Amino acid sequence: MMRTGVLILAAAFGGAALASTPDASMEPPARPVSDARLEAAAAPLPGMRPVSRPQSEQRLAAASRPADLPLLAPGASLQPFARPDSLAEQVLFKRRQRRKGSVCGDIDIQGDDVGHVSGTLPGCGAKDAVRVREIAGVRLSQASLMTCNTARALKTWINREVETAFGRGNKVVSLRVAAHYACRTRNNRPGAKISEHGKGRAIDISGFTLASGETVTVLHGWQNRKTRKKLKKIWRAACGPFGTVLGPEADRYHKDHFHLDVARHRGGSYCR
Repeated sequence: MMRTGVLILAAAFGGAALASTPDASMEPPARPVSDARLEAAAAPLPGMRPVSRPQSEQRLAAASRPADLPLLAPGASLQPFARPDSLAEQVLFKRRQRRKGSVCGDIDIQGDDVGHVSGTLPGCGAKDAVRVREIAGVRLSQASLMTCNTARALKTWINREVETAFGRGNKVVSLRVAAHYACRTRNNRPGAKISEHGKGRAIDISGFTLASGETVTVLHGWQNRKTRKKLKKIWRAACGPFGTVLGPEADRYHKDHFHLDVARHRGGSYCR
């Protein structure tokens, strides 16, 4: 009985082994269905358009390119777009010209070196004087003789308040100069002290010409309600850069101009 069971098991296992052995005439086993599906999905069907990227990806790619950057041909160099050589040369030429015409070591002060100026009265004269035509882009109505300290004070005053006093869209482009260097006494009175004008340390301004072509004078503008506050603001801004500031309310000698000088006083700037 035992022997009969062993024979039956051997026959069963032998049959399975024979069944698993491939016959030479049988076809090779097919690839798994999953591989075939992947390959078929990857191959485009006849007449089908290539799959485009989602619109969101296209927008991101477009946003990453600067708006003003033109499309370049394949292989073209992507370098920053420089200004034309001619424009750069013009800028450099103008700067060289301004540097050449500057005085007091400041490119914003345009004029000519004069040097020592001697006066006809004792106490008059100036050392290292300059004749200024333009300061901080604002022209002077006449080339004015002064010291560099006076020119620098004018620049500070112009930058601080004068240029934009009547609006940034209607800037001051020129100062009307009533007086600059003159060897004389204060207010031309006999026996008085030498004026700061006689030392090249003072300048009188009687009006302001705007970009629109209009000129606001101290004489009439001080009484005009439209310009009075602006002129007062200009006058007040001169206190500090200048040691003495006199205007229409100071005395009868200054009804039509601002007197500005760089003389220093013990109590600080004198402004009236």
